[in-house]
Amino acid sequence: MKKLLVIVMLMMAPVCMFGQKFGHINSSDLIPLMPDYTQAETEMQTTQSEYEEELKYLRTEYEKKIQDYESQEATLPENIKTRRQQEIMELQDKLTSYYQECQVNLERKQAELMGNITNKVLKAIEAVGQEGGYICIFDLAGGAVPFVSTTLTTDVSPMVKEKLGIK
Repeated sequence: MKKLLVIVMLMMAPVCMFGQKFGHINSSDLIPLMPDYTQAETEMQTTQSEYEEELKYLRTEYEKKIQDYESQEATLPENIKTRRQQEIMELQDKLTSYYQECQVNLERKQAELMGNITNKVLKAIEAVGQEGGYICIFDLAGGAVPFVSTTLTTDVSPMVKEKLGIK
């Protein structure tokens, strides 16, 4: 009797597999359509412009100091030359340091903004998966799935777009 039960269960397993639903999505196609993405891009460009403006100001100040020094170098006493050279070097260090700080801040802001967008997409995918009874939804953009048959899985992009309010 136990053997018969095991055989019946094994025979039913493939039948049960056909009822399972798998979906796929390409989030890299979806994210640029989001209003949050456009807003994040605008915010990044604004922040980058502000940093570039400040860097331009510092560069101009640095170049002016160099020009002033070069034009007066022949007539300056040695102790003033040394002090001005030191000022130029400090300004160069300040410029380099500020540039590096700007790069770190821009990367951090980009990661934060894109992290928020990615989390929103993941929540929408999860909601679609739960509502639609999907066992698994593959993201083709991640590269972690080397192959997904688009004929045996359902493209859930329209449902995720709807969850995100994208037309």
